[in-house]
Amino acid sequence: MEYSHRYPAYPTQEVAAELDYHIDVHRQAYNYTLYEYENVDADDIGSAYNHHSRLSDWKDNYPVFSEVHSKALQRTVTRFYQNLTGLSEQKQNGRKVGKLNWKSPREFQSMTYSQSGFELKNTSGRRATLWLSKIGDIKLRYHREIPDEAAIKEVTVKKETTGDWFVSFGLETDDADLPEKPDVDSLDTSNSVGIDLGILNYIHTSDGKAVDWLDLEDEYERLQHEQRKLSRKEIGSSNYEKQRREVAKIKRHIRRRVLDYQHKLTTWLVREYDAVFVEDLDVKGMLEQPHNTRNKQDAAWRQFITLLEYKAELYGCHVVQVEAAGTTKECASCGVETVKPIWIREHSCPSCGFECDRDANAAMNVLQRGFSELGLGWPESTPVETALPTDTTRVSAKRVIETGSLGA
Repeated sequence: MEYSHRYPAYPTQEVAAELDYHIDVHRQAYNYTLYEYENVDADDIGSAYNHHSRLSDWKDNYPVFSEVHSKALQRTVTRFYQNLTGLSEQKQNGRKVGKLNWKSPREFQSMTYSQSGFELKNTSGRRATLWLSKIGDIKLRYHREIPDEAAIKEVTVKKETTGDWFVSFGLETDDADLPEKPDVDSLDTSNSVGIDLGILNYIHTSDGKAVDWLDLEDEYERLQHEQRKLSRKEIGSSNYEKQRREVAKIKRHIRRRVLDYQHKLTTWLVREYDAVFVEDLDVKGMLEQPHNTRNKQDAAWRQFITLLEYKAELYGCHVVQVEAAGTTKECASCGVETVKPIWIREHSCPSCGFECDRDANAAMNVLQRGFSELGLGWPESTPVETALPTDTTRVSAKRVIETGSLGA
């Protein structure tokens, strides 16, 4: 299994200047890869592996490429081909996309050392040091240890728009070292949960828990205030750059709060249950709708599902995505569909009379579809009216963060 750990980095002024220089050389290498891809006979390149063989000629013709680590240079070429593959996949999915363009300095702010050229040392306490070949030592805030069973495959150094530095370690763990997932046949309504990703609540579970949203109103008020100040600055001036960084810091703070909350929430879920079933949402389509756009974007549901899936591997939990269409309309008790406008928050089935919260009904449907996806039938001895609560238990954002803090 592959995953990553990210740490704040604090390079000295001299090392930071060296990092900036190396990243710019890698940017030039990325752009030159694009140039050769478009202008050199495709039989000579066409893949990252073939393109790597041209790097010795690069160094002879352009000595600047000899100043960076060879494995990191290969990784930059691979990065271009990964972007190219991603572009091709989007075209195959029917999306209208253009072509890869040259990267400007503001668009290229990271580099990756792969396999060699780095060493993590002095990891006692909450501080550590990362050594990078041809650059030197970088101090890290080592706020969580890398597991002993995990191997460091690559190291990425990134400079954010705020000017702060971060280091990400790409880790790989043998699947044999991971906890085993519970047997599918052992799953039932007591150790499994369906999740409805909602608007009024961040999530609503099939066992009657509703988890609140994070309160970000103060952050957004501050962001709007700082953006108004930025709009009054002269573009390109030192005051504009200073204010731009202030805006970037607030945006980063919002992203961090959401991500931290998702980490805690997903850890809580995979520890609490043996199986978690979640809707496979069309997030792109939802964001294109005019109402509640900011809330949907803050929710970062695709990111939430990705975190949930990788946490499930670490903690031994089943996570299954199910078809989202109709979960709100369909009655969890009898299956009859009833159209409900967004402002109707209660489910009341005209066929069987089953009543509960709208989101709770959707979560129950997700749970049932999850069982079907795993080839399990809905337990006949526990009909939905008695097996699943219709009353909602409010779970505050603060409680989720406190509960999921360990090992998140």
